[in-house]
Amino acid sequence: MSEAMLSKVRKLLAKAEDPACTPAESAAFTAKATELIARYGVDRALLAARDPATDPVGDRVVDVVAPYARDKAALLAAVADPLRCRCVRRRQGDGFAMHLFGFASDLERVDLLFTSLLVQAAHGLAGTPVPAGEHPAAFRRSWLAGFARVVSERLRSAEAGAAAEQGGPSVALVLVDRSDRVARRVTEVYPRLRTAAPRRLAGGGFGSGAEAGRRADLGGRDVVDGTPASRGLTR
Repeated sequence: MSEAMLSKVRKLLAKAEDPACTPAESAAFTAKATELIARYGVDRALLAARDPATDPVGDRVVDVVAPYARDKAALLAAVADPLRCRCVRRRQGDGFAMHLFGFASDLERVDLLFTSLLVQAAHGLAGTPVPAGEHPAAFRRSWLAGFARVVSERLRSAEAGAAAEQGGPSVALVLVDRSDRVARRVTEVYPRLRTAAPRRLAGGGFGSGAEAGRRADLGGRDVVDGTPASRGLTR
């Protein structure tokens, strides 16, 4: 992502995170940051359609560590999928090695957002008391599930809006082709890949986590400032 784009996103998020900012103002700044990142993704896709060398398909491995490693991995998948990336979860000690596949610009966007959202989720959990009678770990896992669900929906909506803004069926075809090429690369590397069984979560924190997901900043200032992806979400 260009320095000019990063500068715009950084300034918007700084305003959104200002304690003096009202919820409505914060939401507006956050929406603008999300819009910029979505536009960047579509612009890079169209450029690569004309010159594939500018944005090749690639992969990277992200280490997701305990505690709540499975929930962090689910958040990463929730960010990756709307941005046309795929991830394969591999067990690694008490955590996971998440093998990400996607075009270079989309992998960059996933990295940007995931790192920021980990920090935001950690702050949100720290500020959310566990209700009496709830098992703390179960409540926090369901909270994280709600957070991830809403974040993914917001990202998908922003991506659809950016694609529609460009107009014409050719944009949709370019984006579908990119998704297909990423899927083929995953199949080449993991020809016998299996889909994990869905989880059943017993905690009552889903709604609270979903609300935090609606307030989350989808722009990634923390990764710009160098925050590592494995930080946050302590017990």
